[in-house]
Amino acid sequence: MEIASVPISSCSKDNQKIYQEWFNYADSDNDGRITGTDAIKFFAMSKLSRPELKQVWAIADSKRQGFLGFREFITAMQMVSLAQAGNEITLDILKTTGVTYEVGKWALTFDRSETLKEDLENLEPPSMEGLKALLNKNKVSTNNCELELNGDSRPQPSPSTPWFASKSIKKAPLTSVTSIIDGLERLYNEKLKPLEVTYRFNDFVSPLLTHSDFDAKPMVMLLGQYSTGKTTFIKHLLGCNFPGAHIGPEPTTDRFVVVMSGPDERSIPGNTIAVNAEMPFNGLTTFGGAFLSKFEGSQMPHPLLEHITFVDTPGVLSGEKQRTQRSYDFTGVISWFAAKCDLILLLFDPHKLDISDEFKRVIASLRGNDDKIRVVLNKADQVDTQQLMRVYGALMWSLGKVLNTPEVVRVYIGSFNDKPVNETAAGPIGKDLFEKEQDNLLADLIDIPKKACDRRINEFVKRARAAKIHAYIISHLKKEMPAMMGKAKAQQRLTDNLEDEFAKIQREFHLPAGDFPSVEHFREVLNSYSIDKFEKLKPRMIQAVDDMLGYDIPELLKNFRNPYE
Repeated sequence: MEIASVPISSCSKDNQKIYQEWFNYADSDNDGRITGTDAIKFFAMSKLSRPELKQVWAIADSKRQGFLGFREFITAMQMVSLAQAGNEITLDILKTTGVTYEVGKWALTFDRSETLKEDLENLEPPSMEGLKALLNKNKVSTNNCELELNGDSRPQPSPSTPWFASKSIKKAPLTSVTSIIDGLERLYNEKLKPLEVTYRFNDFVSPLLTHSDFDAKPMVMLLGQYSTGKTTFIKHLLGCNFPGAHIGPEPTTDRFVVVMSGPDERSIPGNTIAVNAEMPFNGLTTFGGAFLSKFEGSQMPHPLLEHITFVDTPGVLSGEKQRTQRSYDFTGVISWFAAKCDLILLLFDPHKLDISDEFKRVIASLRGNDDKIRVVLNKADQVDTQQLMRVYGALMWSLGKVLNTPEVVRVYIGSFNDKPVNETAAGPIGKDLFEKEQDNLLADLIDIPKKACDRRINEFVKRARAAKIHAYIISHLKKEMPAMMGKAKAQQRLTDNLEDEFAKIQREFHLPAGDFPSVEHFREVLNSYSIDKFEKLKPRMIQAVDDMLGYDIPELLKNFRNPYE
């Protein structure tokens, strides 16, 4: 299940050296990224038509990041070679050039033509008119600079003249934006973050974002009652055990485990992860040391983990055990991860279809992330076809009572482990069904990195709207407070009648009711603050966020779209 567009292993080492030299030349600001402007200049030497180059870029930049890294650049060059040889460039060509990734007893095969894969490895670099002369000229310029640095007798440049003529040593200014994600981070720091800080958005809704939040890999969280196969599911996808994995019929996973890519296999304590600036988990420190002692990272080198991070969670217990046995806010942690994750898998098995009160609260904490939820009916080969049909109906009925959405949630049926399918119970029809469902779920996972950039934009816009509404709420409550006497009574009245105050704000500013926060949660946090200390409404800050949503983000997307559109 190779997620990269075309792996570098599909390119010979000799060609990689050639492409590296080309990439360094095309990368005008030496930031490791080729933007649309760079690409237009460089790809013009291929003499391909604009529609062909448009398709080449679309295939190479399959994640819609707005730039090409070295891996994507190789893909683009190979597509150019194929186009120059008279091949039609379509999105289907990637399905014939990928690598089969074995997942347990299944295989999601993208390698439909071994011959074409071998041809890619031996594919000659494309013909780029005039590139050789430009590279030679660039080398001469670089050599001249080196001679000057080594004490050559020729006149030295004046202080106002740049010493280095080589493009390879230019540094991009700190303010430059070379991708959509960089642009979002800049807009956040300049326009949205001041609003969040002023109205304490981080205390009520979500912690402030850091650089690691923008730079993080897509995440998939697995939720479910104990022994529904969450840890086994991750092991099944990886094809091996991961550090810290414990599997058994009893509640074995007693902690949150983040399974991520790393140079070696090791477990990392929660406190260490939470303070690591390069990881997007700093916000978890708000849940205290009791939670961090039940949180750890599992690091290992794996091709799948280069693109996706998995979050394994403790099994949800039945009854009131959940509340009495955990020393931290379990549903609060789930809600925090849900906001960060790109996909949330709810796992059930045929013998654990009941949804306890605590599981219902956990699912309720996913509010606002309904589009990320997928349901997996695991261990489906433990029942026969007739029983499976009844189990499926019972599951949909149970979910209908806790998922307050008019749409039917997507349910994947299968047996996601390394054991062969129990054909005695499932029968030939069941086995065929499980294979198709498995392929559909894995295809859904493969799409995650490709949709990661779109998901970040979506979450960013959602956060900006939530911050704006939060500012209206805080400033409204401040306005309702008396200037001198009776502040305590006024605060109690406002807290008790929070629903009515929300309705007033909704009418005054014409805001949708569905975008407002949970009244109970807001009231709970509000009780620990003095409303009189809040800030009044600052229209200039609101206007800055409106401008960002209405002009800056559309302009950013326009700047980093396919340069040949």
